[in-house]
Amino acid sequence: MTTPHTIRLDIENDIAVITLARPEKRNALNDSMREDLLTALRQAAYDTSVKALIITGSGQAFCAGGDISAMQERAGAPAGEIAFNGWSRQQKTHQAIAFLHAFPKPVIAAVNGAATGLGADLALSCDFIVASDEATFAWSYVLRGLIPDGGGMYFLPRRVGLSKAKQLIFSGKTITAQEAERIGVADLLAPAETLLAEARNLAREFTGGSSAAIALGKSILNKSFELDAETIFAQGSQAQAICYTTGEHQQSIAAFLNKTQRGR
Repeated sequence: MTTPHTIRLDIENDIAVITLARPEKRNALNDSMREDLLTALRQAAYDTSVKALIITGSGQAFCAGGDISAMQERAGAPAGEIAFNGWSRQQKTHQAIAFLHAFPKPVIAAVNGAATGLGADLALSCDFIVASDEATFAWSYVLRGLIPDGGGMYFLPRRVGLSKAKQLIFSGKTITAQEAERIGVADLLAPAETLLAEARNLAREFTGGSSAAIALGKSILNKSFELDAETIFAQGSQAQAICYTTGEHQQSIAAFLNKTQRGR
């Protein structure tokens, strides 16, 4: 399946792979690439044949963050326009990150190289991170006079704790894949040559269950740190009531009972 040239979307055996395809810029995100990414995400989300999604980068990097040359151009805009132009751009970034975070299917970041700034945030917005043993991570915004704008201030503390998140964000330092796994940024390491295969193996673990149950469960789990237990229980009850009505649930019950009866 083809999407705009900065993003490639391929679907095979229930698994979609979105590849950031701007290797000459280390897959740094510019405005058009953000739009292309959102387009690809929507295609994969609404394709009922897709059970899981993998995001990776082409070339040597996963994503080098925002495009620095574009930042220079924006800084040259008239003073009265810079702030509103920046706010408008942030809305596009937030749309893509929010859509990825709420994506109704399991999402795996296959981090093949450097994940820097917005690239590191992009990986964090996925459900799981499989990192090449050659990958690196850096929330280097502070070195550009900026703060994390791709969800890092929300996602990173939830993976590594508040103090460690502050350390990584305030210093902007780069950590190796091994350190990322040790502190909880990465869930799994893989040799560079088998990274995508390992990500596919993980994705296959999620393709056999109910798509409705996964989507409903993910929507609740994503909010479980913010909501109290009673609210989670209530939302779980509502989601379960929906699950009762799905063909997947009804077919699985019928199959189980038929198997049980045949075994008598």
